[in-house]
Amino acid sequence: MAEKSFRESMRRLEEIVADLEKNDLELEEAIKIFEEGLALSQQCDQQLKQFETSINQVMDTYRTGDENE
Repeated sequence: MAEKSFRESMRRLEEIVADLEKNDLELEEAIKIFEEGLALSQQCDQQLKQFETSINQVMDTYRTGDENE
């Protein structure tokens, strides 16, 4: 599966949750999209950690810049 943007992944996760909540899928299809949802959830978690690292780096740079003035 190609990596999707965070927004695309969240939209797809919302679709998967809605489909699973309807309770009208065949078991095989439900398992298939549940697995897709788990993979997307892991991808989103990884992206959030990367975003957090980036923000922390920016904040550290900002703080360091303030101290030098």
